Amino acid sequence: MVGLACSLCGCSHSDAVIVGSKNFTEQIVLGELAAQQLERKLHIHVERRLNLGGTLLAHLAIVKGEIDIYPEYTGTAATVVLKEKQVSAEPVQTYMDVKNAYYRRFGLVWLPPLGFNDTFAMVVRSEDGKRLATPQLSAAKTRAWRLGIGYEFLTRPDGFGRFNRVYGIHWQGTPKSMDLGLLYKALEEKRVDMAAGNSTDAQLSDPKMMMLADDKKAFPPYNACFVARKEFLEQRPGARMALTLLENRISDETMRRLNRLVQAEHRPVTSVVRDFLAGQP
Repeated sequence: MVGLACSLCGCSHSDAVIVGSKNFTEQIVLGELAAQQLERKLHIHVERRLNLGGTLLAHLAIVKGEIDIYPEYTGTAATVVLKEKQVSAEPVQTYMDVKNAYYRRFGLVWLPPLGFNDTFAMVVRSEDGKRLATPQLSAAKTRAWRLGIGYEFLTRPDGFGRFNRVYGIHWQGTPKSMDLGLLYKALEEKRVDMAAGNSTDAQLSDPKMMMLADDKKAFPPYNACFVARKEFLEQRPGARMALTLLENRISDETMRRLNRLVQAEHRPVTSVVRDFLAGQP
């Protein structure tokens, strides 16, 4: 029994496990999720380095060995880190392409998808969306829109430029760049007519908001997964097993709900994650 316990916990590795995340609510929730899952399954100490910054900062941290694991999205990895010009619209193919490239180039392991796709979401007020022939982005060309966007969407190769090329929607004035936290407020106050959010945003639970379907597949799949250093998984083999138990456990709606509990209801991330894990194997 002692041998089995050491195998699961990686007793030969005395350093603390370090979990990181990017700098927005969903990432902090997922980072805390990984940390608590490892603690409750392996009975080890986990150090949190959450809220590190953007994609490239988090990626650099794990490549340099400053963190052992963090959550990432397949489409983001393909376009921002790997700088792929063409990304498959098929979630499984994108996952396999990213998984193989990360292992080959960085010695990083992609664990199985958590179950949700946090894609870019072009959001309108429901009253405007219902006036369209269909609730799809291709139907939005019938009018001009005042667009609100975040800086990352404006500059990313898989963001505004690609979206514009695929749909050719008419814009009224120059798109307004603003902090992500202000986009839905601007939409609600009718200072913009469309906002570039994310499909798991807490605000999408509000019936006054509607996400228009990406029917032309402008955006690649953004399936959320944990990415870990190969050496970390070799030193603590039980970590892979513990985190794989979360495979397909989080739907889009579940992630939206977790984000809402933290953002709108101001519940501590630690308690939101603890309550979620209480219902998991």
